[in-house]
Amino acid sequence: MDLNALLGTVLSEDGVGGVSRAASVSGDQTRSVLTSALPLLLGGALNQSTSSSTAAGFAGALSQHSAGNTSNLGAFFSNVDTDDGAKIVEHLLGSNSGAVMSQIAQDSGVSQKDVKKVLASAAPLLMSLLGKEAQNQQAANSSLGVADIMGSLMGGSNASNMLMGLLGGGQSQQSGSASPLMGILGALLK
Repeated sequence: MDLNALLGTVLSEDGVGGVSRAASVSGDQTRSVLTSALPLLLGGALNQSTSSSTAAGFAGALSQHSAGNTSNLGAFFSNVDTDDGAKIVEHLLGSNSGAVMSQIAQDSGVSQKDVKKVLASAAPLLMSLLGKEAQNQQAANSSLGVADIMGSLMGGSNASNMLMGLLGGGQSQQSGSASPLMGILGALLK
């Protein structure tokens, strides 16, 4: 799996529809929130995998979530644990969580409450997909660490450029100025 396949699964019709139903938010609003949030969540995952204080816990969380069956997204979302999803979001975004929710709400026109519900519904799928990828890559090469796998998935040393590109190259579509989400992503990738 590469980053495009992962994003394709989450942003697929089944992925967006499942998150939309689980969060009770319209499909268009769900897609808007996910498009803005996924680079930040992935940046948080990369940060978690490379930080000496969080890497072991993150590896354990990936292992735990790899057991989720993502072959049928309808079934996956019928059993999604949004309380766990909210905890995942808090771990991935850390102290930036409130700023991310607020900025995505502002950019998308979706209420902050609905942004939180969308992210809490989508986070378990993201972790399950990342967990499966980690499991597959470690089965092929047991010497790979989670940081190696996350870096490889996100383009190696170009991870920050790739994630920033997903946010639209850093330019706010409305004003042409640097997006506040870019600053948050930069902080996550430190």
